[in-house]
Amino acid sequence: MVIEGRNPLIHNRRGSLMPTVKLIEIAHGRSGDKGNASNVGIIARHPDVYAFLCETLTTEKVKDHMKNICKGKVERFELPNIGALNFLLHDSLGGGGTVSLKLDAQGKTHASILLRMDVEVPQELLDSIKAMPVPGTEFA
Repeated sequence: MVIEGRNPLIHNRRGSLMPTVKLIEIAHGRSGDKGNASNVGIIARHPDVYAFLCETLTTEKVKDHMKNICKGKVERFELPNIGALNFLLHDSLGGGGTVSLKLDAQGKTHASILLRMDVEVPQELLDSIKAMPVPGTEFA
């Protein structure tokens, strides 16, 4: 996916291509509420992606991307056994589900918002994801 107005290909320090893509191309996610905080899980689409997510998806980057939603701090929890990161976005629900006047008082859209973050990804990593078989087709 080419992002308009940006050069979609840059090079990292080792000279490898680093295309800019949306996070959704390398991960999927789920979200919901925990009181006045939203809970956002980001799950790697490939085992090789998890280490990249740990290195790239920092609390600072998540806070910056969600700055219009998250008014408090962002905490990150690593879940290596399932290749996922869990983010707790404090003060992001306007008081919580039962008292909030927000349209999304349970934070169900917060994973979708985070998955639209631009990330620069090594081309080799993108290639390994594309090489994965589609589940259920390996016996076709």
